[in-house]
Amino acid sequence: MTINFKEALGVHADTLALRAERTKVLAANIANESTPGYTARDVDFGAMLQERVDSENGELSLGDGEALYRVPFHPSADGNTVEIGVEQAAFSQNASDFQTSLTFINMQLRGLAKAINGQ
Repeated sequence: MTINFKEALGVHADTLALRAERTKVLAANIANESTPGYTARDVDFGAMLQERVDSENGELSLGDGEALYRVPFHPSADGNTVEIGVEQAAFSQNASDFQTSLTFINMQLRGLAKAINGQ
């Protein structure tokens, strides 16, 4: 009998992958804080996760999974829409959420190991 890790880990594996993708987008925003004309982007995590879950269930997906542009609270004169405080807060929250997803995966893998060992 084989273990299907996709079924065993559930949505947490997809969550981890999407959090990693969002980290890249947010890091690019922070790196381009002083680039004139750079437009800050983010992803709709909930919509992307729902799109992945729906596609795995064979349902038609309506979302495109593309990064969205942010509307700045205080636009700069050079056209850059990165607001470092907003980006740092989003990056920090995403890192915390990534760690939470990783913790869930670790707990599930420990449970599988116990079941395999007969404990």
